[in-house]
Amino acid sequence: MRTTLTIDDDLAVLLERKRRDTGASFKQVVNDTLRAGLVNEVEVCKPRRETFRTRPLMLGKPLVKDLSRTGELLSDLDVDDYS
Repeated sequence: MRTTLTIDDDLAVLLERKRRDTGASFKQVVNDTLRAGLVNEVEVCKPRRETFRTRPLMLGKPLVKDLSRTGELLSDLDVDDYS
């Protein structure tokens, strides 16, 4: 990807110094520095999640034993009582 960056003077000096010390291109030094910083940031800033556990709750016996017969159960209900 090609982009234009405006780099602060103090950072430009450090990057240029690193380029001279390593003999790498300026582009390579900038990419390596960004990569190292981003990888480090992701590892440091990675939120630690605690394991969330739910506790089972006993609600008693089910009121309907056979759910395959729900149509019959609904037809047995008197709808007028619930309005």
